[in-house]
Formats: sequence, C-alpha cells, structure tokens
Amino acid sequence: MRVRVRKGDSFWTYSQIFQIPLVLIEDSNPGVTPTSLQIGQEINIPGYIAENYSVKENDTLWMIAQSRNLPLEALLIMNPSIAPNLLSINQQIVIPVRIVERIVNGNMDYDFQQLENDIQQLVDLYPFLQLNIVGNSVLGKPLYEIELGRGEGVIHVNGSFHANEWITTPVIMQFINDYGLSLVNGTPIRGVFSLPLYNKHTLSIVPMVNPDGVDLVLNGPPEERKAEVLAINNGSDDFSAWKANIRGVDLNNQYPANWEIEKERKEPKSPAPRDFPGDAPLTEPEAIAMAALAQKKQFESVLALHTQGREFYWGYEGLEPPESTALASEFARVSGYLPVQYIDSHAGYKDWFIYIYQRPGFTFELGTGVNPLPIEQFPAIYEEMLGVFLVALYL
Repeated sequence: MRVRVRKGDSFWTYSQIFQIPLVLIEDSNPGVTPTSLQIGQEINIPGYIAENYSVKENDTLWMIAQSRNLPLEALLIMNPSIAPNLLSINQQIVIPVRIVERIVNGNMDYDFQQLENDIQQLVDLYPFLQLNIVGNSVLGKPLYEIELGRGEGVIHVNGSFHANEWITTPVIMQFINDYGLSLVNGTPIRGVFSLPLYNKHTLSIVPMVNPDGVDLVLNGPPEERKAEVLAINNGSDDFSAWKANIRGVDLNNQYPANWEIEKERKEPKSPAPRDFPGDAPLTEPEAIAMAALAQKKQFESVLALHTQGREFYWGYEGLEPPESTALASEFARVSGYLPVQYIDSHAGYKDWFIYIYQRPGFTFELGTGVNPLPIEQFPAIYEEMLGVFLVALYL
C-alpha cells in the first residue's frame, strides 16, 4: 500500500499510525531517507492493502476507524482531500486493511507460473523484500532470488534443484509469507518473535533453481524442446521421474567438488532424466548462476532442500567447520530428521559450498516415499521445516 507524504510526516509517523516496525518502513523504501521526504511523494507501507469503501448513512470517519481497529489518522492520511465532518452517503473513501492471513497456498501443484504469481504478490505486500534475478534457465526463465533482513551474515536457502522435487519450492514460499506476516504484525512463530531475527541475519532465497525441469514434470514438454526431451526420456511422455534440467543434466552433480568421481561412476554418459553430471563441471546456466551467487554473497551457511527420506546431510570430506555439529543437532531436534554427517556423494551444491568455503552446508531430504512426493505430505513437511528455518535464523 502507498501513502502520500504530508507536511510534517516522517517514517516514524507511518510506523506509529500503522503499527509497523520502523525498520520495515525504511527497508520498504530503499533510497529514501528521512531527510529526503518530499510532500506528495509516495511511500510504501508494508502489510496493508488499500480498499475502497462506500459511506453509509450515519457513518463518521471516527466510527469507520473504530470498527476496523484503526487510528483516525490512518483514514485521514489515506483520504487527504475529504472533509471529515462532511461525509455524504455513497461517497467513496479509501480504507487501509491490514493483512493477517497467508496469500501463498503451498498445498498445490507448484509450477513456475505459480511461483511468479506468488512472488509478485509477496513483493507488493511486503516491499522490504528485495527481488533479484541472479541468472536464467536454459529456456530463459529468470532465476529469482528473494532477499530479506538486515544482518551481516547471509543465510542461503534454495529449492527445486531437482525437477521432480518441486514440493520444496512451496515449502520455501510459504515460509517467506509466514515470516512477512510475523514481521509486520508482531506475531510470533512458534513463540519466536521474528524482528530480532530480521535484524540478526539476511536471508538469500532461490526458491526454484530448475524452473524448466519443474514445468516439464508438472506441465509436460514445451513444443520447442518436445522431440529432444522425449528422446532423452526414452520416448515416454511420463516425466514424473525427471530430475535434470531441460537439457538432461543433473544440476546437483555439476559442481567442482570431486566432480570427476561422479562423472566416472554415474551410469548415464549422455543427457538423461537424472544423474548425468554433464561433460564438465558448471556447464549449465542454472548451476553457474548458483555458484556465482555464493561467490558474490559469501554465505554464512547454506540449506539446500531436496526430497525424500526425512534426513539431512551436513558434512563433506571433513571440511565442515565445528559449528556445523551444533547446527545439525538443533536441526535434528526441531525437525525429527536423521542427521547424517557423511555419504558417498560428490559434486553437489552443498558439497561444493563446504569444499570451497569450509562453512556450514546442509542438504535436507524432505518427506518420505517416491518422488514427486504427493502433495498430501505438504502440511507435515512444512511443519518439519519451519523449525529448521527458525533455528537457522536464530543461531
């Protein structure tokens, strides 16, 4: 929601009128400083939408404000041209409405179009979210990064490296929605108030690393690639087992952390629905973008979400730092997932992150069963991961 600056207004004014933390007002208006406010300038107010209201008989501004638990000043700032004592029946005024419920519904098939729709709604409602494009897929779809927070330490979360593990994306998106709700409304998540977390850490989130692959699994092949992907899929139009990107390269086998071992032992030696690590590390635009992002942002820690198994992996070649042990213990406690320090696997994003930076990295295998997991598991998976997200921000 936007308001126009009046004489004497400040960020503090808006914080008090709309009961929004001052830091969120500031971060919703990047490039605007308290001293640069100009009368008539539009300012973003997070957590609200503006609704039209038709004045009824006997209405007063005070009565309208009271019925909606708003200060009178909130109506005055939204309707600077009205005469408060001269309302007329059917007159149109604008009322600020605080949003207190989720707008993201993660409990559904979640393709790239749904991701874009939800991102746009969240950025509009919570303009303290910073939206970046960190690269593009093979088919040119943007790889979105959502940033939020003020802390120097950057925690990175990603999902849908693997196409048929797309349920990881709505898990992430629903958390962003719940985090935004908690921040603007001052409501705790599992007893934890979120504003201190916002000030302590910055979140970097890439909710869908492999949008082409996700769309292939959920919607079938695009016409321009139909013959190619059908050939890779042995002529079958059932893409439910597809993990790779649209070129048949497994993005989580693309990283230069003993990549040669995976190249030698992986059965596919050419593009395949899964497990083909490519002809060299970092050949695919999605993998390149994710490596460049880590190099640019210098993440404090990484959480990569996959499915399935209700376990997580947290070590690599003995290069993980001592603090990984404590984090793994807490993640296991709040999620119920089995912590596994080492597995015989290389060339994954988490592996590479630990290998290069010697910082905490985790691969979470959400849920149980056969990929793609049935959407009926979503509520349980979300609750299991919610504690993990909070711990990552808290510690």
